[in-house]
This record gives sequence, C-alpha cells and structure tokens, in this order.
Amino acid sequence: MRGSGVSMCPVSRSERRAKPQAFPVLQRPVLKGPAPLSSPSRQAPGFPTSGIARWTAVACRLVACLGMAIVANVVFASAADRAAPPTNVVLIVSDDQHWRDYGFMGHEHLRTPHLDRLARESLVYTRGYVTSSLCCPSLAALITGRYPHQTGIVGNDPPGTDGPRTTPEAKAAFAAGREALNRKLDAFPTLPKLLAGAGYDSLQTGKWWQGDYRRGGFTAGMTRGERHGDDGLAIGRRTMAPIEEFVRATRSAGKPFFVWYAPMLPHDPHDPPAELVEHYRGLTPSVHVARYWGNVERFDRTVGDLLGFLDREGLAAETLVVYVTDNGWIQSPDTPRFAPRSKLSPYDGGLRTPIMLRQPGRIAPGSCATPVSSVDILPTVLAACGVAAPAGLPGVDLLDPAAVAARKEVFGECFTHTLVDADDPARSLLWRFVVRDRWKLIVPVSADRPAATVPPEGRSVDDESRGRLARGQIELYDVVADPFEATDLAAGHPEVVRELRGAIDAWWNPFPPAPPATPGGGE
Repeated sequence: MRGSGVSMCPVSRSERRAKPQAFPVLQRPVLKGPAPLSSPSRQAPGFPTSGIARWTAVACRLVACLGMAIVANVVFASAADRAAPPTNVVLIVSDDQHWRDYGFMGHEHLRTPHLDRLARESLVYTRGYVTSSLCCPSLAALITGRYPHQTGIVGNDPPGTDGPRTTPEAKAAFAAGREALNRKLDAFPTLPKLLAGAGYDSLQTGKWWQGDYRRGGFTAGMTRGERHGDDGLAIGRRTMAPIEEFVRATRSAGKPFFVWYAPMLPHDPHDPPAELVEHYRGLTPSVHVARYWGNVERFDRTVGDLLGFLDREGLAAETLVVYVTDNGWIQSPDTPRFAPRSKLSPYDGGLRTPIMLRQPGRIAPGSCATPVSSVDILPTVLAACGVAAPAGLPGVDLLDPAAVAARKEVFGECFTHTLVDADDPARSLLWRFVVRDRWKLIVPVSADRPAATVPPEGRSVDDESRGRLARGQIELYDVVADPFEATDLAAGHPEVVRELRGAIDAWWNPFPPAPPATPGGGE
C-alpha cells in the first residue's frame, strides 16, 4: 500500500516515557571527474527531537490498538507491491560520524538540511547499531549481512604490520596480509553478488577495504585495491560524476541499479571549505571541533547533490535510499584525533547510528526507537528488491514490523585495530555488547579470561576504555535514560547482567567452557 502516515514500531513503555536528552557540545572543560558540487539549501526545516518522541508515542498507541498484522498492512507496501517494478537502491554510508551529529537528531549547531530532509521522508530507526566501532569490519559486515567474527574480517590491518611501511619488504608483507583478509570476503555472497542474480548492475564508490571493487561483486567501481579505497575516495570530496554517469548508463540499458556511496566524509582529513570553518569557529572555541563540524556539513551537501540528482532524473519513487554510518566519532577539542568513548570503543559514541529507509509512496515516513542493527540492511534491501536472502542470516527485514518486534536483542563486537591473529577472531577481541530494550551490556574479553593480558593493539583505544578493559569491568547502562552512558548500573542490577550475559554467550562465546572430564577416563 502507498502509505504516507505514521510508521508503526514496537517500542517499550520505558522508551515512550523517555524525554529527549540535551546534546553535550564537545568544547574545551577510475571514472570521469571532477564535477562541481552544489551549494547547500540552508533553509530546509529540521526534524526536531520532539517530533521523534511524538511520532513514536503515536505509533505505540496505534500498535496497541491495531495489532502488528494490521499495522503491516496499513503502513508498509505488500511484498508483491515492493517487488515490481524493480527497485533501485542507493546505500549512503557516512564515515566516522556521531549518532547525534545531525539536525534531526537534535544537534544544537550543525546544519544538515539535506540529511534532515532525508529523515523527514524516511522510516528512521533512531537506535541503530553497527556491528563494530571500526570501519573495515563494519563495512564487511554491512556488505555481507554477517557479524565480523563470522566473516573473519575483524580489524583494519593484518598482524605484524604496525610499523612504518617504507621498505619493499614491509610493503610486500602488508599487501600479502591484506590479500589474506580480502580472500575471506570471497567465501560470502555479498549484496552486489546477490542483486546481480536478479539483473542488477552495481557501482562501488568511496571507502572499500576488500581489494578491487570486483572482489565485492560490483559490476563497476572506482577502487583498485589499496587500503581505504584509493581512487574511490574522490567521491564526495571532489566529484559526484561517477554516480550520475553510472545511473544514466544503467537506465539506458534498462537495468535496475545498486549504488554504494561511502565517501570518506566526515572522516579526516577534516578540511572543509574555509567558509564552513569560519562559521563553526563562531560556535566553538576549538578549531578541531569546527573543522569536524564543517566536514559534517560538507558531507550533508553531497547528500543533497545525490537526492537532487534522483529527483531530476525522476527516480525518487523507484529508488530505495538507505542511510547508515560505518562507526561513530567524538571529536577531541584538543587534537585532530577522536575523544574517548567513540571510535574503537564499545560505547554508543562509536557504535550507534540512525538507520534510514526512504522510498516515496512505498515506505511511510516515521520514526522508531526499537534497537536495530546494520546487519539488517542486507536482508531489508533484498526483500525490497524481491531477491531471496541466503539462509542463516542474523539480520531481519526492517520493513517487516513483525520481524523487528520478534527479535529481542542486537549484538556487536569490538576488536583491535591491527589483528593479533588473522585466523582466530577471539585473539583480537576486546569487547562484546548486547542491547535489549533500554539495557546495554558490555562484556570485556578480560572478564572471560581474567588471567589474559589485554591484546597489545588495545593501546590504540582511549585510556578510559582501556582502563576498564584491563580491570575486566562488565558494564550495564540504561541507554534510554542515560544515552551517553555516564552511570554504570551493573552493581545494582545483577539479574539483568546475568540474563544479558547469557544472551551474549548464546550469540557468540569465543571461549566456551571445556567439557567436563569423563569419570574414569584417565588422562
């Protein structure tokens, strides 16, 4: 059904009662190009946090009255409607962005009119989680629909490659290690490979770690195979032309398309136009924060370019636009680096993201506070395109309210930046986490193996997180009442810790207990 009403979302009474939280501003105490990027439309209205709370409350009341079966029929298009005509897909992946760094998520200073427009026109899951707070494993999980420990791609760099790669031997060792990680991807049907079976052409642009774009099943792309994405990193920063050329070519060929738009934005270098730095310097004493905020707005402008292109080509109604970030970021006010509790950490500053789904006339705009995961994106896209999903995927279709309601937890894991062992994910593990309703439990690897030393690459983690890791401290947070995880409630809720610990071990236990010895079995 072509709905335009409020989206229906199963949320708890505790979430309905939660009030919006104030955002703590971080200050002191090979394709053609380039094509020009457009200027922003700065007058687009925002998507206020109060609106999110209001929409969620209305949705909850309607769900209670109508029931999930009726909700599915009222709001979402039927499976047959979603399958025809073929749905194009544009996946937007921002890079190193905090979950509140958007106008529609309540940031006091950032101007993000195009992301705000996307939110107004989307089903927005405000409590999305990525699987890991580091880009390479997070992106591999996104393209496969599987957790990092399942793909074996759990860190950015191969073992033994911490030093400078200046000699031919060091460069060769690094390349061989990266190739070993790339081969792990070959074992899984990626999203482009699955869509290809239904006649889709696909384009890779921006961040891509797993070798040449063809390794991921893309039919066209920009990345040749070097770390981060080499030529692909021009997208968004210098040009949008490759996407426009690809879309026009596939339309001429009469084929549906999938676009992976993963610019290295707002990722460093934080080098936005000078006018943006000047604007934000008037709002923060930190030049580092001003530059980061400028890069967020710079990224927002490219989203406007992309949405505007779809509008001009008459493709908006035929295209599912999906938004997620690869991992979070809190900008340090004192250095160009990230602050504690963000990237590489097990906290929401490194893991939480809004997940948006837009297709006018087929997906009703609205907001949902139920926790969801980036592993849900692959099955959601496949269902929208009428493509069968592989068996055994851990994610659910985010356009199926019953499936979202039936799942009780979302999980994730954080590993070392540089792997300890390329073949044993447990040796690089730092934390696992689980989110259920309002509760989030963080379990450090040192809680399972008290005698074990922290993996050596743990030094790349901020001092505060590393201290808790060294102590083996299990943490419990009420992330609805305390979204910035300021108060550890583990000591006061041992029953919640015990229950969630059982759930996380049932999901993945990297150190299962040894079976009991057989009586009389000898040695």
